[in-house]
Amino acid sequence: MTDIAQPNAVKAPAKIIPRFTKVLRGLDMTLFTVCAILVIDQLAASASIGVQSIFWWVFTLVLFFIPYGLITAEMGSALPQEGGIYSWVRRAFGPLWAGRTAWLWWVNVALWMPSVYILFAGILAQLIYPDMSLLTKMAITLGLTWLTVGINIVTLQVGKWVPNLGAVFKVVIMLAIGIGGITYALAHGVANPFTLRAMAPNWGVSLAFLPVVLYNFLGFELMSGAGEEMKDPAHNVPKSILISGLLISFFYIFATVGILLALPTKDIGLIDGLVDTFRRLFGGSPVGTAFVALLGGMALYTLIANMATWTIGANRSAAEAANRGDLPAIFSRLHPKFKTPTSSAVLGGLIGTLVLLLYGFLAKSAEDLFWSTFAFSSVVFLLPYFLLFGSFLKLRRTEPDLARPYRVPGGYAVAVTLSLICMAFIAQSIVFLIYKPGAFDLNYALSIIGGVVVTIVVGEILVRGALSRSKKKD
Repeated sequence: MTDIAQPNAVKAPAKIIPRFTKVLRGLDMTLFTVCAILVIDQLAASASIGVQSIFWWVFTLVLFFIPYGLITAEMGSALPQEGGIYSWVRRAFGPLWAGRTAWLWWVNVALWMPSVYILFAGILAQLIYPDMSLLTKMAITLGLTWLTVGINIVTLQVGKWVPNLGAVFKVVIMLAIGIGGITYALAHGVANPFTLRAMAPNWGVSLAFLPVVLYNFLGFELMSGAGEEMKDPAHNVPKSILISGLLISFFYIFATVGILLALPTKDIGLIDGLVDTFRRLFGGSPVGTAFVALLGGMALYTLIANMATWTIGANRSAAEAANRGDLPAIFSRLHPKFKTPTSSAVLGGLIGTLVLLLYGFLAKSAEDLFWSTFAFSSVVFLLPYFLLFGSFLKLRRTEPDLARPYRVPGGYAVAVTLSLICMAFIAQSIVFLIYKPGAFDLNYALSIIGGVVVTIVVGEILVRGALSRSKKKD
């Protein structure tokens, strides 16, 4: 006899089918984070502040990097959802602010890409062809932009090895610079005075480079962009943040000291500084020249790996936002086989190409082009962090019973204090990216502000249009 379900019978919950394959293990997440945050391209810019940069590293590490790491560890382990920061903001503040976050998070990476690959071309020129023209460097940048798009389209099972190998290369380079700098100083003397007076902070012109130090510490939340592709995020997110944070802190300071031991501050260039350091430390013999070429090749690869890492996270956030109706539907299209955010990747490549052409034909040199695109994209990049820390506070207050596998020590007062300190760091970085103390350039400031305003306005149009269409469908 067939059983007949009674009207009041309780139905078994529907089985939830995972949308993505979980391919990121704890080691992958640690390497991913190291690759995202440990950036070679900004090392020379940080060291160019001088010996006082050691103070700024430690200052930013203690007051920003540690609180920021604790906060993202809690958010990432409690809310391991695809889209990362976008999903956190959506839960705290709703679709409109989430859409804005996803747009700024995604577009800043596309805007940043030209500066990274212009640096790539500059390093390549130093290694093999010093007289390379700006036009040739722009062509190389264009090719690498679309290579990055291709890396984003292949499955994450394959794509994750690009940042994994990049993290290993970064560690090798940082160790080589630090150890090489100490060895060079023992043999030839110290290039800069390492005294307490030299390390004391200069609150004048050096403040212009302070945002670079902060910028080098950002990226803990990036791996959470692939939240549903992680294995055991409740355990692995806090653990990977702890391990990667310790490694990153050590290598940044160690490598900065190595550069300053070998190169006088006045000789450290934004683009040339890295290769100059390699040559000063290891050049002069056939073996040394070969080692410089090897390190230079590794450095070039890390730039590609860095962009692959950031675009992987940003494109997934944009695709998830579009999937929920908070960005235009075109961002949500996935590769039919690999389930990767193909449309977001291609659109990012198009924007990177446009920015390269616009700024490239206005710039007088590769260094001008690098700094202009870096400053513009950095301001856009920093804005969503206000919402990240705000979401942390909002969810602590509105969802106190949310399961938090890791929780920032202390009560709500501690959470507020840490968040406000982090927001203050973000705010001062935005100010000093636009206003250069001691060398204020009104045209430069207006170009950065104008670019940011246009970016926000375009995003507002896209987000509100997407939400309007989503409401009509409902």
